[in-house]
Amino acid sequence: MATAATPATNMAMMKPCISSSRKVFMSSAASFSTESKEASWNRLTSSSHISSRQPFFESIFSGPIKFKKVVTRAMSAANENKPLPGLPVDLRGKRAFIAGVADDNGYGWAIVKSLAAAGAEIIVGTWVPALNIFESSLRRGKFDESRVLPDGSLMEITKVYPMDAVYDSPDDVPEDVKSNKRYAGSSKWTVKELVESVKQDFGSIDILVHSLANGPEVTKPLLETSRNGYLAAISASSYSFVSLLKEFVSIMNPGGASISLTYIASERIIPGYGGGMSSAKAALESDTRVLAFEAGRKHKIRVNTISAGPLRSRAAKAIGFIDMMIDYSSANAPLQKELSAEEVGNAAAFLASPLASAITGAVVYVDNGLNAMGVGVDSPIFVDLDIPKDN
Repeated sequence: MATAATPATNMAMMKPCISSSRKVFMSSAASFSTESKEASWNRLTSSSHISSRQPFFESIFSGPIKFKKVVTRAMSAANENKPLPGLPVDLRGKRAFIAGVADDNGYGWAIVKSLAAAGAEIIVGTWVPALNIFESSLRRGKFDESRVLPDGSLMEITKVYPMDAVYDSPDDVPEDVKSNKRYAGSSKWTVKELVESVKQDFGSIDILVHSLANGPEVTKPLLETSRNGYLAAISASSYSFVSLLKEFVSIMNPGGASISLTYIASERIIPGYGGGMSSAKAALESDTRVLAFEAGRKHKIRVNTISAGPLRSRAAKAIGFIDMMIDYSSANAPLQKELSAEEVGNAAAFLASPLASAITGAVVYVDNGLNAMGVGVDSPIFVDLDIPKDN
């Protein structure tokens, strides 16, 4: 994956001291540091905290133990206190939680990278059945190429939490899920438990990103979608955002931002995008407006959603027609190019930054302008029109 640099922003390394008041210690979660990477990977387990040159047993003491930790921050020249020139996206001192990161090629990962490049501290939530594979890939360096930031350093993920945003509390989890071997060894992964763990570990966050979507019957036309399939799509793809924001907003700092991902199928017919997923995205966009009002008035939190164009991600490939959608977009969008994940990530970083301090309740289109088109200009009907094309 190509890297994306923020204009007028230079990258540098700094070593802040982290005291025991900010110590990270939780079962079923992993913390990663770019320093002593190989040794850290070798020590990684789903119930450990990993830090550079810091013995594990020291983290249980209550005294003011301090240790050095290498993190990536956006800086101007060599002085972090020196004002950055121009209007850079500056997220230094901000902490972001990104829900729904399970590999290195989707929009969630791209948003993580852009937020990190702008200086934010990164913590993520990964679907429980995918947690072991995700951690293993990080530990073995499979994502190292994708983790490279503009300054050449490796992006740091401070902590990975197990998560299943379909369930709000342990009481909501059915017995067959509790006994499922894919959930064995993980705990505190419902929404309320997750937020409580983040609160205990970090105290607060500034940015919440919802990168979750699932429709078990997505390949079925809406007329053939069952009630359970429809409700499952709504639950996993739209209400999960309501649930996460509902719980996280109590520990989000005023002036913070929340971002979700939607798709043009919410307002236009996209044949093949079925199973209630179009309905779920429409609900997500409606909820964005209502939540912007409620979270803005009560907590001074901004709420926006990004309507992203088609991406050749692993999740999108499961639908079965992603290549056709990308070809259609390239042929018909005002900008005739393939959309990159980094472009969506950079838009998210902007929306999370002070530069977007007056933007809330918005659907921001990052799709090469395809949303503006009323017809497909590649139709034979328009063959005699002098329509500019990228040859």
